[in-house]
Amino acid sequence: MCGRYSFAIEDDLILQRFGIRVRTAIYKANYNCSPTQTLAVITNEAPDTLNFFRWGLVPSWAKDRTIGNKLINARAETLTEKPSFRSAFRDKRCLIPATGFYEWKHVQKEGMKTKAAIPFQIGLKNGDAFCFAGLWDQWVSGDGEILRSFTIITTSPNELVREIHDRMPVILRRDDEQRWISPGPDPSLVELLKPFPEDLMESQQVAKLKISESPSLFTGPP
Repeated sequence: MCGRYSFAIEDDLILQRFGIRVRTAIYKANYNCSPTQTLAVITNEAPDTLNFFRWGLVPSWAKDRTIGNKLINARAETLTEKPSFRSAFRDKRCLIPATGFYEWKHVQKEGMKTKAAIPFQIGLKNGDAFCFAGLWDQWVSGDGEILRSFTIITTSPNELVREIHDRMPVILRRDDEQRWISPGPDPSLVELLKPFPEDLMESQQVAKLKISESPSLFTGPP
């Protein structure tokens, strides 16, 4: 799964990388993007705008918003089968911009009865921002409240991530980002939901406290 990531670059770099101008009053660098937070997305309905949706998909048909707490990720392998994601894959796709993501490696340490969880930051070798493949939806409560939310699609890990975790978020190649958020249904888009090449990525162990404090992608060992 993907349960934490970072999106922390300057406003002018967002314009340079995504062609979107944002205001500081709207966008704040976030080194610890977490479920239920309101975070940046680029949707197929507004590809030239940085919108802010809640992380944890609440399908339009849901009885209440709490279902979103369980739907922070969508497995690529069953995307077209699950009612929670099937219609969103057809009509509501989005990009989730990021500068890195976190996974925890569980290891048995000498003298310990339980496994220790060691956090790693993972990102691109060149330090560039990138995009996860995501889905979004709009839910309306009984009293008319509108909630827009998203989920991150995950897939099997590449060799780099496999050493840490058994899943990884789908990172889209830059050339495929606009295709992912193109309008209308496109069943062939499932071919994009595969592990990103490990030779273009790197990982580094980090201290748990530094996950929320780091001013850069890699903070070094604890």
